[in-house]
Amino acid sequence: MIQEVWCKINGHTSFFDELDILYYNKTMNEKEIRLNKYLSDCGLCSRRAADRLIADGRITVDGRTAQTGEKVHTEQTIRFDGKEVAKKDRDILLAYNKPRGIVCTEEKREKDNIIDHLDYPCRIFTVGRLDKNSEGLLLLTNMGQLADQIMRSRNGHEKEYLVRVDRDISKKFLTAMASGVPILNTVTRPCQITQTGRQSFSIVLTQGLNRQIRRMCAYFGYKVVSLKRVRIMNIHLGDLKPGEYREVTPEEKRGLYRSF
Repeated sequence: MIQEVWCKINGHTSFFDELDILYYNKTMNEKEIRLNKYLSDCGLCSRRAADRLIADGRITVDGRTAQTGEKVHTEQTIRFDGKEVAKKDRDILLAYNKPRGIVCTEEKREKDNIIDHLDYPCRIFTVGRLDKNSEGLLLLTNMGQLADQIMRSRNGHEKEYLVRVDRDISKKFLTAMASGVPILNTVTRPCQITQTGRQSFSIVLTQGLNRQIRRMCAYFGYKVVSLKRVRIMNIHLGDLKPGEYREVTPEEKRGLYRSF
């Protein structure tokens, strides 16, 4: 009797119809996630990059232009530049030796873009970047959350580089570089630096400012002749030749995850 009165008041033919509706709504809400996370989970890009795509109007949800910060559920149709974004088949993490001249962008109008050059069969994106004239270790993945963790500057993850400059270096230069250099309206974090030759050194950074090493050297009047990244955290370039890539090993992955 109570159930019948309750149903009449609420305009439903059955008490259990209302329960079904409540359950459906609860289930749908539980499935909802932020759009940037959905795109990241699908392997399209990192969350940060997803926010840029959304802001640029390149993402649609059920045919309408997506809004920054909105939530979606798996039953909706999400598209990037008109192409549906599908869940990834498997997790991918590659170590790649980027040659000089290759640009870390997915922009097809850039003839030297890294995606066309690599020609990998699944959709992947770069974890951070190396500028066009730099070479060496670059990670590529379809795991957005992992990419975000690696790139997050406050985590202080190490990246090691071998650098050659245009003239002899001094102990004073090395000490000043290691102590912090004023560039880009900030001062770089203290870093490890070791001389490896008259005009060369290795440097370990824990941040990734735009063209950081080149700008640091330029502050002291040096020009970088060559720059090669040889390590990201526990992953080493090793004997990979320019243009070659390999799958990151399970042991290397475990080392990465332990550092987060």
